[in-house]
Amino acid sequence: MKRKSQEIAKLIGLCALGVFICYNIYYFVDNAWNGVFVDWFMRRYMWEYESVYMGENILIREPDWPRLKGLILTVLCVNVVFWSVVLYVASHLYARARVRKNVTEISREIRGYMQQEGKEPDAFPKEHAEISAQMSGIKSAMQHHEQILKEEASRKNDLIAYLAHDLKTPLTSVIGYLSLLDEAPDMPAAQKAKYVNIALDKAGRLEKLINEFFEITRFNLQQVELEEENIDLHYMLVQMTDEFYPLLNDHGNTVKLQVDENMSIYGDSVKLARVFNNILKNAIAYSYRDTVIEIRAENAEDEVRICFCNKGKTIPARKLDSVFEKFFRLDEARTTNTGGAGLGLAIAKEIVTLHGGTITAKSEKELTTFCVSLPSAG
Repeated sequence: MKRKSQEIAKLIGLCALGVFICYNIYYFVDNAWNGVFVDWFMRRYMWEYESVYMGENILIREPDWPRLKGLILTVLCVNVVFWSVVLYVASHLYARARVRKNVTEISREIRGYMQQEGKEPDAFPKEHAEISAQMSGIKSAMQHHEQILKEEASRKNDLIAYLAHDLKTPLTSVIGYLSLLDEAPDMPAAQKAKYVNIALDKAGRLEKLINEFFEITRFNLQQVELEEENIDLHYMLVQMTDEFYPLLNDHGNTVKLQVDENMSIYGDSVKLARVFNNILKNAIAYSYRDTVIEIRAENAEDEVRICFCNKGKTIPARKLDSVFEKFFRLDEARTTNTGGAGLGLAIAKEIVTLHGGTITAKSEKELTTFCVSLPSAG
């Protein structure tokens, strides 16, 4: 209502200004230039002649209509052009002022809206309803992204604190057992072998934790570049299962491979091997002992679908949505067997996405399945 009143007041002001200018022009021509203007007008647009009327000579003045009509037409044309230019300039300046005012007003509204904690439906006037809806979506997305970053930073900080603490335990054990071996050179061979094996096991655990530190750094700093080629998928998976034989045997697992010998995919062999290694390692870590891990691959239109299935504890739906996030770990207790950095599946997802593929997870009735879809060769 206030804005309409202001616009009406501006319109009245412009009309008053126009009337004032016209009155001054009339006054100037009719008074200041009265004699000059009359002489000029009479000379160009009037003509005089004498005539005899009732026996007397009289002077008759009549308009020179051809010339006078030309003057009237010229004046009208000049007026039309003049007022058209005036209206165009005025409307242009007015439009710019309105745009500038609207931008300033919208900027102020957006700034105030973004500084508010919650969603305020009345933060924008009705005429800015579309902007209000868009800003609401943008703000929600920003808040969601900010929350994800905070959770990720929190998990990362907790993980580093855990790893730093965990480094002390195996290091203390290694130093302790080596000190015993150093202090008792005549220790029985069986006892000495036992202490050496314990120290070696703890050193292996220490190496694993240190590698996790490097993994965290590489994940954030490494620039991933793909060197793509045709890959023999069957050969790659057979080779991978052979490399994992010691870990599979230690956990009592076996692998059932269902892959066509002629099946191939297109991608970076080194990085895709890392994807499959991370998924298989995850399947072994969270599967029940003495169970079979199935790896199968099948063609689907222009892509190959590779699935890893293991029998183990069902992953809750709320956690299943987060398994591909950085530093997320299913076992919050950080046991020795599954106490990884929580980067394996996140790295796998990033590599698969770079290949133009997808990776998904499903877990129900104690059966967990991770599926990778990649472009087929050619």
